[in-house]
Amino acid sequence: MTERAAELAFATSLASRAGEILLERYEKVERIDFKSAKDVVTEVDHLSEALIIDAIRAAYPGDGIIAEESGEHVTAAGNAPTAGIGRAWVIDPLDGTINYANGIPFFCVSIGLVEAGRPVLGVIHDPIRGETYAASEGGPATLDGRPIRASVKDKVSDFVVSMALSGPALISRARAVRKAIRVPRSMGSAALALAYVGNGRFDAFVQQGGLSSWDVAAAGLIAQRAGAIVTDLAGGPWFDLARKPRSIGVLAAPAAHHPELLRLILGRGGA
Repeated sequence: MTERAAELAFATSLASRAGEILLERYEKVERIDFKSAKDVVTEVDHLSEALIIDAIRAAYPGDGIIAEESGEHVTAAGNAPTAGIGRAWVIDPLDGTINYANGIPFFCVSIGLVEAGRPVLGVIHDPIRGETYAASEGGPATLDGRPIRASVKDKVSDFVVSMALSGPALISRARAVRKAIRVPRSMGSAALALAYVGNGRFDAFVQQGGLSSWDVAAAGLIAQRAGAIVTDLAGGPWFDLARKPRSIGVLAAPAAHHPELLRLILGRGGA
């Protein structure tokens, strides 16, 4: 087993273990705290995150960690993970907390590994369906170990798109995208929805801002290794550790149709 394969196996097993915590306490949440007017955190977020961090520290003590709830954990060399130096695990112990707290069965565990500021490994585990999406740099994207590919639909008009475009400046552009596709959906777990692009459950994913590195590090790599083109909403790089939390926007779509969707988002019309 290569070193990367061993890391992928570690992350896959760890995400599954964290998923067991989520399942054990699903619809039994005892405490919900409000992080903001729109965001919440439960005791399950913290339990899952603690399990993941403890395991990473034991297996890879020199690596940094970026976690949604506890923030940055510096590397053994003292480097901040967001500096893009060395290695950092980027984790979301429970993506879709509002869904989880309300008993809506669409949430996941996300674990990514970043080297020199670039995602090289990603695992998304859906404990409700018992499914695990995974990918590593240079390897295929997989679902439960089987290779997957992004959508091969011929027409954007047949697309089902995970979409979150809002705000006065984007109203007309969002309307243009809706007219061009079959139907938009907003599921409440960006990481899981973005991973769905990897096997065509969603033909594309588009979200204006609101995302953080822990939402996209693993899922973006999975979509990319499955053949999708992944960019920010200006067509530039989709991942940057230096970006502030909740400031990231992403477009992921099959290569043949990414340019058309990008033009619509940018307000430049169709092909």
